[in-house]
This record gives sequence, structure tokens and C-alpha cells, in this order.
Amino acid sequence: MSFFIENWILIAVAFTAGAMLVWPAVSAGGRAGSLKATEAVMLMNRDKAVVVDVCDATEFAGGHVIGAKNVPLADLETKLPGTVKNKATPVILVCATGARSNRALAIAKKLGYENAHSLSGGMGAWKAASLPVEKA
Repeated sequence: MSFFIENWILIAVAFTAGAMLVWPAVSAGGRAGSLKATEAVMLMNRDKAVVVDVCDATEFAGGHVIGAKNVPLADLETKLPGTVKNKATPVILVCATGARSNRALAIAKKLGYENAHSLSGGMGAWKAASLPVEKA
């Protein structure tokens, strides 16, 4: 007990350092598996990730990530296995703001796509990073 009393400053520093290390995982919360736009580009280039846009057809036609495949969120559970056959392939799920892609991420994980990610901030973040957009 005297060790803790005599070294309370060191214990406080160790606790604070541990909290700082754990904070990024805690702050991600339900967004585990989310990517920033630049991380998504690296995953697309290095690991040949498949981009799946979960917006409806009109939003998709208004602008999407180049090469993205459109599978609306309502149809994701039935159409994702046909769109991305290899479940080991990295999948990046995109929507307008990131809210629907987070829901899509849960569906993809349930289907067995363990290497699925959600684009944090959606197309808004993609455009803010000045990355190319394709219109259909």
C-alpha cells in the first residue's frame, strides 16, 4: 500500500498514458471499421478494394467514387454476395454522409465480409478531400 502512496504521480502518469492509447478505439465507438478518404484511396490502390455505394440510384447518378458499384442499402443483404464474391476482398461502403454506410457495415460484417470498411463522412468527406467524382 505504501508503494501506491509514495508513487502516486507515476501511477497517475501511467494511467493517463494508457487512457491516451485507448482513446482512439473508444472514440470510434460504433464506427469501428471506418476509414478517412485518404485511407480509402490507399486501400483501393494497394489492396484493390471494391467500393460499394449504398445510396439510391438517383444519388448515385449525381456523383460517386470512380469505379463504385451501386447497391442500395435496402438491397445490400441480398445483392452484396453477388457483387463482391470473395469475402476476403476489402470492401469500402460509401453513402452521402456516412450514416447509411455505417449501417451497411454491420450488414456486411454479418454476411462475413470481415475486411469491410465505411467511408467516414461519406461522399461529403470524399469531395472535401478534392478526390475525383464520377457522374452517371
